[in-house]
Amino acid sequence: MEHLKAQFENVFNEKATAHYFAPGRINLIGEHTDYNGGHVFPAAITLGTYGLVSSRKDREVHVYSENFPDKGVIVFNLDDLVYKKEDDWANYPKGVLAYLIESGYQLDKGLNILFYGNIPNGAGLSSSASIELLTGIIAKESYHLAIERLDLVKLGQKVENHFIGVNSGIMDQFAIGMGKKEHAMLLDTNTLKFEYVPAVFGEYVIAIMNTNKRRELADSKYNERRQECEDALEKIQTKKDVHSLGELTEDDLIEVEEIVADETLFRRARHAITENERTLKAKSALETNDLDTFGQLLNASHHSLKEDYAVTGIELDTLVAAAQAHEACLGARMTGAGFGGCAIALVKQTEFDDFVEAVSSAYVKKIGYNTDIYQASIDDGARKL
Repeated sequence: MEHLKAQFENVFNEKATAHYFAPGRINLIGEHTDYNGGHVFPAAITLGTYGLVSSRKDREVHVYSENFPDKGVIVFNLDDLVYKKEDDWANYPKGVLAYLIESGYQLDKGLNILFYGNIPNGAGLSSSASIELLTGIIAKESYHLAIERLDLVKLGQKVENHFIGVNSGIMDQFAIGMGKKEHAMLLDTNTLKFEYVPAVFGEYVIAIMNTNKRRELADSKYNERRQECEDALEKIQTKKDVHSLGELTEDDLIEVEEIVADETLFRRARHAITENERTLKAKSALETNDLDTFGQLLNASHHSLKEDYAVTGIELDTLVAAAQAHEACLGARMTGAGFGGCAIALVKQTEFDDFVEAVSSAYVKKIGYNTDIYQASIDDGARKL
């Protein structure tokens, strides 16, 4: 923080008047279920994005990112908040301010904001949603807006979907906006009903394993998978009265296979249906402190994401297999959209260093470059510091 304060003065020639933080997130289980009307089980983490702020007298917003210093200070005006490719990462904060104004909130003056994120770039821990919620909290405080936290969450998703053009669900923004220390959130993406579930792992810790393979969500097969699920649902709806794949259970699979009558579409649907059930089982396992079952559910989730949903790839599969092979690991799976990014594992704290060494060595041997592995703690949501 001392470094960031000094950097703020360096860039903007004045002192920051307020400091903010928005976490990144991991999803413990429930992958690619959010846009299929199922449950997800995310948690906010201690890695995230810092924002240092001062007010301006004009209507210009000056933003600078420590992560992209070569882009310099990017300037835009509160009266002209349109997406511009050349504004790069700054389109995320710009989109948040644009939709606040569109929603009728008064933003009466410009801001200087320095951003710094310690989420590995492209790791799939949701740095974009972290920036969106950070900007939302900064705006709420700076302009004294009477806006509910849940409305900021929805606005963040709207930025992602309509301003940036990535067809993602609400989970990332929700986890980052509503996070609670040492708790995961079981969220029903249909209704936005959620409950906090204690995520206390005793002698185990969460390892985040980064493939170090860049994954750009907008460019990945994300939209293709989403379309395949919609196509499967459309076929199912000719015979069954359902609004989403999340309403179906494993008991429906035989019938679903007959109705869909397309191997690929059936496998996509099967993942959405079984993953939703695994998520509910994972909640029960954590509530009864049954970490063995929780670990087995992580393993089963990865298997389904690999075989039925086809979103893993050699890097994630290598990491997860190496993790699962280690005696200190209760379970492991990819987390996030896939095609690179990160995997998580539940690992015995006392053997963490040995785990890191074994997994890193297996990874570099097969993939040819390093993985980064670090411990994550579960943290509170976006906030003023």
